[in-house]
Amino acid sequence: MRVAIISESFLPTVNGVTNSVCKVLDHLADNGHEAIVIAPAAGSPSHYRGFPVHQVPSVAYRQFPMGIPNAQVSRLIAKFAPDVLHAASPFLLGAQGIAAANRLGIPTVAIFQTDVAGYAKRNRLGSASKLAWRVVRWIHDGADLTLVPSLASQRDLERAGVERLALWGRGVDLVRYHPNNRMRPAARALNTLLAGGQPGDPDRDVVVGYVGRVAPEKGLERLASLRGLPNLHLAIVGDGPSDDRIRSLLRGMPVTFLGRLSGQQLADAYASFDVFVHTGTEETFGQTLQEAHASGLPVVAPAAGGPLDLVRHGENGYLFDPADPDDLRAGIRSLVDDPALRSRMGEAGRRAVLGKSWEALCSELLQHYASVSTPAKARRRTPVGSHA
Repeated sequence: MRVAIISESFLPTVNGVTNSVCKVLDHLADNGHEAIVIAPAAGSPSHYRGFPVHQVPSVAYRQFPMGIPNAQVSRLIAKFAPDVLHAASPFLLGAQGIAAANRLGIPTVAIFQTDVAGYAKRNRLGSASKLAWRVVRWIHDGADLTLVPSLASQRDLERAGVERLALWGRGVDLVRYHPNNRMRPAARALNTLLAGGQPGDPDRDVVVGYVGRVAPEKGLERLASLRGLPNLHLAIVGDGPSDDRIRSLLRGMPVTFLGRLSGQQLADAYASFDVFVHTGTEETFGQTLQEAHASGLPVVAPAAGGPLDLVRHGENGYLFDPADPDDLRAGIRSLVDDPALRSRMGEAGRRAVLGKSWEALCSELLQHYASVSTPAKARRRTPVGSHA
């Protein structure tokens, strides 16, 4: 199969969109498919896994490159003649790619990854949010199929009038993120440092960790509700525009800021935690929750968005009311006070993700590609140049 991927983000920018695109490309390469990538110019490599990466003009927006529609996009798609166009989190660039594919009679699959409703609410956009949803509908109406990461996202798009929806989650690396990592020397050393003692020491703290951007949409201010809880040490992995504010807000609390980590260092950080906490309400999915579950950790997350699909309340973690600071505090306190509960929920979390490897999820994605590429399926549009 020949797949053209047009993405609003790619390397060296690292985020959920980039990670998903790279995992899809890895799967395509490992299984003998052909692909190209079209992405904003931001110092990207010329190739990834042997696939050419075509950079198109972009402008910087909030520190991220944003692709500008241009004639090069249509030419690249036409020259490659893919069996399907994959539009990753489409906006301006993705919308142009979808439109170009439609003119050429090429099937399209769009991947929805942005919580428009949550962003609009947080920024008090009011009537502008209605315009934002109209733009989302306009973009995704052009695609043959839109894949959504959670039931919450599906409901949002259905309310906006978007049709032709299907669920497609995200995979997780079940080898890199594994409970056995707790035995790695680096993970044990970090846990001892954060907890203030060796495992088994009666006076050691329980390490409650967060992984993600330190940004307004992540709601890290909610961690202030944990002030005063005994036997707890917070660990925050990540950085971002809210770093100074969060450091100031949590001053005086037992907290360690570990900065941005990746690769094995990130896996070791997960393994050094005893509990994982997520605070943002604008997640369309919640990849860090899956990584925490794969690492054998109980998860505490808001009852909103993607976490609703990933956390089974009382089984592999707790869902808290994001409007009630005491609810977050109560969930964390239950886990801090009960080692057996932490162990039981951590094991349940690991079991919950065993069928969600990236290989399994990407195989599912290929089936979605096939569903829009099947010759027997009537196309909704007539390709340019035909006289049907």
